[in-house]
This record gives sequence, structure tokens and C-alpha cells, in this order.
Amino acid sequence: DIIDVGDNIYEAIDDVSGSAIQIGPAGANQTWDFSNLQQSEVNIIEHVDPSSTSFGFMHPTSNICAQDDGENIYFKKSSTAVEIVGFDDQPLINPILALPLPLTYPMQFSTGSILAVSESQENSFIPDSLALLASFGTAHKIDSLKIDIAFESSYNVDGYGDVIIPMGTFSSLRLSVVSTNTTNAYLYCTDTLSGVNSGWYPAPQQLLQTLGMSPSETDYFYQWWSNDPAVKFTLVNIDVDAAGVAIGETQFLTNNTTSIEKQNILQFSVYPVPATYRLIIEGKENTTTNLILRDING
Repeated sequence: DIIDVGDNIYEAIDDVSGSAIQIGPAGANQTWDFSNLQQSEVNIIEHVDPSSTSFGFMHPTSNICAQDDGENIYFKKSSTAVEIVGFDDQPLINPILALPLPLTYPMQFSTGSILAVSESQENSFIPDSLALLASFGTAHKIDSLKIDIAFESSYNVDGYGDVIIPMGTFSSLRLSVVSTNTTNAYLYCTDTLSGVNSGWYPAPQQLLQTLGMSPSETDYFYQWWSNDPAVKFTLVNIDVDAAGVAIGETQFLTNNTTSIEKQNILQFSVYPVPATYRLIIEGKENTTTNLILRDING
């Protein structure tokens, strides 16, 4: 009964974290009380037919497109899973599991490592001196750079009971998710002497840091899902650290849309998504604009 074409989700955000947000215990017949959550803002997530969007033709397996804050996220929903198949003009090599279905208590599920993004381009900035380092002295020139990003996730339904949010009380399952993305960089190095040692070589880890990328990042979060056919989305989503302490923002469903203000939305194109070391932002209006780039922790 979750998200489908035509569903508009009103997701409120509370920016309080730390000890003010308690995820509560696991197990059966629990009550998780988040009735004190406050709306600092409300985000509208629209779900449309992929064919009605600019990039729908690039994601032929998608049957739902979520439009969230100017980004198109393409999903494939079936009776066994909700999977992400692409973002805007970036199809994924393999789908990323967003939610296994059906959820039951107890339940544990892991995906293993899935290669989702592999981008390569001609080298224009990496000095050839790194070719000797990457190839242990057998190749001498760097022709291309390739970035591979793999994802793996584990899902654990660790409790059931009632969750209380400002919108009401719902019977729900609690889902604990651990999601890790691993980034690897490769250099195509040419052996300019004999040619026999030309090929792809793992890039030094320092290169990822130079590109502003981390070799591995892990996110932890808890979600509460209801079987109520009127809900259609996660009731509460809390980002936590490895110790289970709330960090960043808490998202929760709301039917109080009075705080939503109509705004004049500036038109921008942002690409490629996901980006490796360069992100292009094109403004379509001749307007001076201040932009802030934040990570998932705010």
C-alpha cells in the first residue's frame, strides 16, 4: 500500500537531535512516543508517472518517480521491493534496494555489495607522476579516471507496536537500516615504453581525499512503517550514529500543512547526479543567488 503514482507526501522536519530524540526499545508490543516533534519546515514529495518527466525515457524499468526538492528519483516498485533505479539523467548500473517487501517481525535481510555507479572520463588534471605510483613503475601516463561506487545495506525489523506522532497513533513495525557506500578510483595508465603494462590500476587512496570523496561511508537510521493503507510512507525517520544516538534531522509524516509557504522557486539544472569530483549548477534566471551545500548531517 505504500507510495504510488499520484501520492503527495507531506514530510515534516524537526531539527532537534541528540538526547532530545530517543529511539526507544526493540521488541514486541512497544509504544514509541514522538508526539513532541515540532515542524521546522514541511517538504512535499510528489510521486508521478516517470513518462511525464524529462528523464523518464532513461529509466525504462521505473514505474514511479519521486520529485523531491527539484530532484527526480526513479523507483521500481514491486511486491518484493522498492528499488532506486536512477536520479535525474543518471541511470544506475544496478538498482539500489530502498525497502524490502513485505516487512515482517522479526526479519533480517542484507543485500551484499552492489555496483551502482561507474563513471570514467579523460584525465585532465591528475599528474602523470601518479602513474608510476599506481602501476609500481610499469606505466608512465594517465589517460583516464574511473570512479566506482558500490552500495550494501542490512535491514532488521526489530520491534512492533504503536508509534505516536503529532498526526496520530499508528500500529507499526520498526525497521533498523545500516547502509554503506564504498568508493573506488581507478587510473588507466599507459605503458609508453613497451605497451604491455597498459591498463586500469587502483588509484592511491589519497586521490579520493583530493577529490573530496571518502573511501567508505556508513549511514544508520530507524524507520517506522505502518500497514495502514492511508499512510503510504514511513511515519518517522531518525538518523543515528553507530551508537544509536540521534543526529541531524528527524523526518515525520504530517497532515498539518499550514506552515507551507508558497515560494518563488529559482530554476536550476544540477548535474551530474551522483557527482564524482565536479558538480555543475546552472541558473536559468539572471539572478544573484546564495547557495548552501550541506551533507546528510546538516
